[in-house]
Formats: sequence, structure tokens, C-alpha cells
Amino acid sequence: MKRLVVTVALFGWLPLFAGEPIVVASKNFTESYLLGEIIAQRLEQAGMEVDRRFGLGGTLICFEALLAGEIDVYVEYSGTLEQTILKLGKRTSIRGLKEHLEPRGLSLLSPLGFNNTYAIAVRKEVAEEFSLERISQLTDYRDLRVVVSHEFLEREDGWPGMRRVYGFDWIPEGIEHGLAYQAMADGSIDITDAYSTDGELQRYDLTVLADDKAFFPTYLAIPLIRDDLSPRAQAAIEDLASTLDDSSMASLNASVVFEGEDFASAARNHLRSIGFDVADRGSNTFDDLIRNTQRHLWLTAIALLTATVVGIVLALAVFQVAWISNAVLYVAGLLQTIPSIALLALMIPIFGIGMLPAVMALFLYSLLPIVRNSVTALATVDPVLRRVGKAMGLTRYDEIRYVYVPLAMPAILAGVRTAAVISIGTATLAAFIGAGGLGDPIVTGLALNDTSLILQGAIPAAVLAIATELMFEGIERVLVPRHLKVLEQPDRKSTR
Repeated sequence: MKRLVVTVALFGWLPLFAGEPIVVASKNFTESYLLGEIIAQRLEQAGMEVDRRFGLGGTLICFEALLAGEIDVYVEYSGTLEQTILKLGKRTSIRGLKEHLEPRGLSLLSPLGFNNTYAIAVRKEVAEEFSLERISQLTDYRDLRVVVSHEFLEREDGWPGMRRVYGFDWIPEGIEHGLAYQAMADGSIDITDAYSTDGELQRYDLTVLADDKAFFPTYLAIPLIRDDLSPRAQAAIEDLASTLDDSSMASLNASVVFEGEDFASAARNHLRSIGFDVADRGSNTFDDLIRNTQRHLWLTAIALLTATVVGIVLALAVFQVAWISNAVLYVAGLLQTIPSIALLALMIPIFGIGMLPAVMALFLYSLLPIVRNSVTALATVDPVLRRVGKAMGLTRYDEIRYVYVPLAMPAILAGVRTAAVISIGTATLAAFIGAGGLGDPIVTGLALNDTSLILQGAIPAAVLAIATELMFEGIERVLVPRHLKVLEQPDRKSTR
């Protein structure tokens, strides 16, 4: 079996062998969602089962997931393959790209028919005020507020290459691509990068500057697949070749951005327009909310329970040796400094995408507050009480059970409580690696600049955090000995 669907149980790994759906992925911007949905619906219309992994966090995550066999197909762009993934540094034909991909077990199918090149977009009033028509003119207007997407800021076919070709001597700030257009509309920034087929270019009436030094390569949209994808699936996807041009792709993007059409219906309408009888896929917002919440709870519960067991056992093992406990706390603290999305991306080559790397990341982020609180509380138990225990003839196990753990319990619970809230918030990023949860509507909302979609994920996540706080208050009432609660209360005796 090519793919193993893995989940995590509290005391071990539980492999669940599933069928073999074709896993279709997309990046986290509007056009990629649409193209992923078009391919998915075409495969379903051809009688194949599809697993959608949409909204993955960028080129690196998608490509690594494809190499690892976690996904089977996503739409990539020839210029991105040439400059960013393969780092060829020169213009290369489709045949040349195929030759470079072949040793990696990957193949390119036929282009979908349009070229979505990068573009530099300017607010219309700014372009008119300074008579901006060409990218090279920007060297004379350094006071303009230039903010570009994070990926564009790092890509060789993005700002680094533009600096060399156009002679720019400054580095702009970065922003999430989906938020840049709203920032342009608000007047917060003047210039950003765009995709030439973005519907937002029309929506916000932006001016696209001419690439007068021909810096940007061609970005033909091409399905990128694993070689072991079935011939039947490949043939179905090949039916989509040359069915989209620049204008029709821009119109599809606009139908989602302008008219509020969802990805599924926009993709379905396009497929029907080119002759494929695609059935409706029902979608229920409430059902989606329940499914996302359940997945979110599952991710955080597994990670938190595992981290609690490991963290407390680890604390009990090291708290009496200062240098060892300090080393453990240092390592746990170091893990906390790794940005969440970076940690998730680094785990893809090891664990693939989906639940497993998300759970592992949440587990690592939960360790620090649990271990730190547990070690501190255990190490600071009153020495008098420890000596009393020894005088009573308590064994080492009895000391841990009847002295250390009860006295440390309030601080241990506080650490678990902190870890739980951290996990609920961090788990929203799991959507970037296809793990689902309440991050799904947030990521989609960012791609569409749709506040209502963002709130569909953000509000339930906040409610879960509040509910978790209340739950731990109840747990504390049960687990913390009553005499410790009394000791913690202020002295209310009156004096006469």
C-alpha cells in the first residue's frame, strides 16, 4: 500500500489502513484553490475517489509533500519550477523541466493553457500621481510604501532577482499575499506583488506596471504529478489541457473574489462549460464547522495528553539533578523559539503532511510549560516536609506519590492549562500542512480576503480556549487537595 494513514493514540501509534484516493493539493491562494478543485472534480467525474488537501502553506510544502508521496498532484507554474524549485537560473523549456524532474519520480502533464506571471501592482491614484507605467520607474520613488508577499520576498524570481535586474537598493517588508490587497484598498501600502490573473486586480482597480526589463519568466500553469499516478487519472487530468486562457482564468478568479462564488461551484461551472457533466457537491457550513471543530479537538487532545504524560514523567526523572533539569528546560525552550510554520515544514520530509506532523509539532510546543512548571514545583517542595516523609519511613515511590506530586499539583496543572491554550491557538496553523481543523476556514478566508470565513475559524477557536480554561478550573477542584487550597487563601482571621 502506497500510503499509510497514521494517527496518534495516547500510548502509541495506531496505523489505520485506508483506501487509495487520489490526493489533490493546492497552495494557499485563490487560483491554486480553484485549479485544485477543477482537477479534483474532473477526477471524481471520471469515477475516481479524491482526497482534497487544499491551502498548503506555499511552494516548499507542496513540493516536499509530493516528493514524500503524501499528495499525488497539484498545479505548479513553470517559472516557479525553473527559478525556485529546481533553481536552474536560466530560461528552460517544458521538456527541459521534465528532464530535471524525472530523476525525482515526478512528471509534468500538459499545460492548462494560461500564463500567470508575477506582476507589480500599484494603487491607481498613486500610479496617476507619479505617472508610473514601468517597474524601472520605481527607482526614483523610494518614499512609496512597497510591501510584498513573504514568498516573493525570498524567491529568486521575486525581489532578490528584481534588485539585481532593476537596481533597487532597498528591501521591502513582507505581508501575507491575501492581506496585501486589502492593505492596498485601505491605502496602507502603495505597491505590492501580484499574479497577473488575480481577480483582485480588477476588484481594487489596481495598475499593473510593465516589466520593461523582461525579468519575470513565463509561468505556465501545469499539473505536477508523481510518476506512479495511475494512467487513468493522468488521462483524466490531461483532458483539462489548454482549456483555460489568461482571460478565462482571470474571470474564474473574479467570480470567487467579486461575486462570492465558492471554489466548488466556480470549478463546476467551468468544467460544465467545457463539456464535462459534473455533479453538484453539497456543502453545509454547519457540517463543516462541526467537522473542523472535531478535528481541531482531536489534534490538540492527542498532543496535549501525550505531552502531559511525557512532560510529567520527564520532570519526575530529572528534578533532583539541577544540571540535568536545566538542560531539559533549555532544550524545551529552544523548541519554542522555532516558528510554528517553519517547524511544520521541517517535519514534512520525516512525517509527511496531515495529522501526524501537526500532532508532533503541538506536542513539542506543549512540553515547555508542562516540564518547566513541573520541575520548578517539584524542586521547591518544602524541605521540612521532605524530611518528615523520610522520618516516617516513606519509600521513594511513596515520597513521590504522597509528598511531591500533591504539593506540586497546582503548578503542574497550571503548566498543562497553559499548554492547552497554546495548542488550541497553534493548531490553526495545521491547515497549512493539510491537517484540517479550525485553521481551514481561516486559511481560505485569508486567500479570499473574506472576514466571515476567517471568523468561522477564529471564533470557535476562541470559544474552545475559554471552554478549556473552565474545564481546567473544574479539574483543579477535583485534583488539588483541599488543604492546599486553604493554604493559598489569604488569612482572614480578625484581630481583637
